[in-house]
Amino acid sequence: MKKKQTFKTFRTVLCIVKPFYFLLLRPKVLNKHLIPKKGALIVCGNHEHAFDQFNVMLSTKRLIHFMAKKEYFTGEHSMFGKPNKVTNAMSKWMVTMSGQIKVDRSIKDDSAKNEAIELLKEGRVLGIFPEGTRNKTDAFLLPFKFGAVSLAQKTGAMIMPFATTGSFKILKKNHLNTRFGEPFLVPEDMPLEEANEKLYNIIADLKKQGLEDIKNGKY
Repeated sequence: MKKKQTFKTFRTVLCIVKPFYFLLLRPKVLNKHLIPKKGALIVCGNHEHAFDQFNVMLSTKRLIHFMAKKEYFTGEHSMFGKPNKVTNAMSKWMVTMSGQIKVDRSIKDDSAKNEAIELLKEGRVLGIFPEGTRNKTDAFLLPFKFGAVSLAQKTGAMIMPFATTGSFKILKKNHLNTRFGEPFLVPEDMPLEEANEKLYNIIADLKKQGLEDIKNGKY
């Protein structure tokens, strides 16, 4: 199956799944109008749950290619709860059909980086969790890796920050919300440390806003 046909099939599946997803999890999505409708874009946010990318993917008609660990592609791990043959197969299908980028986290994966660069040069959308892995600690955010700001600087892609707060409990008041911030560029003369700190602070602020809204009973 050709890539375009594969992605078209995945978009069709998303359209079918979307109403059920919103009915069961009741997520709130704020500021999705800020997502650019065209041009190279790197979507970046915090990462605490295996489903974090779904709120984002369902917020735009643009296909987002997230960086995903290779174990999803090999069927070794599951993003749909407890690993078993069914959930592992579902995860493998999803990352393959949606054009996610396979990353081997045990090495410096230059092939994944090159694929991401080519994708951005084509004016498409890349998704990165700058923390590098799910935050299962008590830390507000894990330290950010430099991949997102480095790619943005090299390719001229805009960075689209977001933060997700709440939980992914089905048919419960889970306060689930995703809030997007203003997209921004990383100029060639900006030190990557400064760019990374800027991204970290924006996502931290977005997360604080989400938590404050939950505290005030908005969701």
